Amino acid sequence: MRRHIPDAPYVQAARGETPTHTPVWFMRQAGRSLPEYRTVREGVAMLDSCFMPDLLAEITLQPVRRHGVDAAILFSDIVVPLKAAGVDVDIVPGTGPVIAHPVRTRADVDSLPQLDDTIAALGEGIGLILDELDDRTALIGFAGAPFTLASYLVEGGPSRNHERTKALMHTDPATWHALMERLTPTVIAFLRQQIDAGIDALQLFDSWAGYLAPHDYAEHVLPYSTEILAAVAEVPRSHFGVQTGELLGLMADAGPDILGVDWRTPLDLAARRAGRPLVLQGNLDPALLFADEDTLAREIGRIRAEARRAVAEGTARGHIFNLGHGVLPTTDPDAITRAVELVHAAD
Repeated sequence: MRRHIPDAPYVQAARGETPTHTPVWFMRQAGRSLPEYRTVREGVAMLDSCFMPDLLAEITLQPVRRHGVDAAILFSDIVVPLKAAGVDVDIVPGTGPVIAHPVRTRADVDSLPQLDDTIAALGEGIGLILDELDDRTALIGFAGAPFTLASYLVEGGPSRNHERTKALMHTDPATWHALMERLTPTVIAFLRQQIDAGIDALQLFDSWAGYLAPHDYAEHVLPYSTEILAAVAEVPRSHFGVQTGELLGLMADAGPDILGVDWRTPLDLAARRAGRPLVLQGNLDPALLFADEDTLAREIGRIRAEARRAVAEGTARGHIFNLGHGVLPTTDPDAITRAVELVHAAD
């Protein structure tokens, strides 16, 4: 059952209210930047750790304990629902998700398994996390959007150019749409399981959407992201992709409450591009966590000023501080903690 934490700063900001301080959390805050993460993950494969309730709970909670962030994000991976459904996928160190049998034909699409069963470890792990979180700290669930999942499936793994994906999209649009229609229920089922287990909010990641032109996104991606976000509307929903500055209006059309912005687009400009007032999330360049403290403070101030301008102009409803992408693995954990302190101290 979902918690009732109306006074949590993240939840207040997500609703467009004014919290006591600007909430902050970081994408990839639970991961390789933390020595305690490397210790508990030693000898355990990435995907295996996502199906071990005690471990996924411990990893999710580590950055809350260390950094004092306003939200935990569930430790998982975007290919977890594919793995749980029965897709032969593995995360290869140094490479990323690798699909044993890429999806290239209509027959491949028709035989692609869907997530029908409950992932017991997911619900159990979320329960353990909620047992430790206080009522001021939100738990964010997440899933990968269908386009990003489709790209991994079609390419067989990470891709620099997504050439097979785009070729399928344009040369055989019927098969492409069948693939997206096949993936959408799996994403919804994965998110619904998280909601039923008690998450407070969620984020839909479309990691590779920024490789698409707006017209391709509108025709081949937007309908499915819209369907997913509409199906999980009882919790605040954020939507994020990398290099999506030209897609922000379309991503806003998908129906999120919170629009994640990468570091390439100023927040006030992103708000105008969105076309309707949303809560903004972002958008410090992850590399700036390697800079000195004066630089870090200056950049945090600039981002907050952009968000305030957008709210004053009526183009945004609020701001949740985050990076413009994930924490880099070699980031000093103390720099992350200091960034949280700087954001909180500015209010």
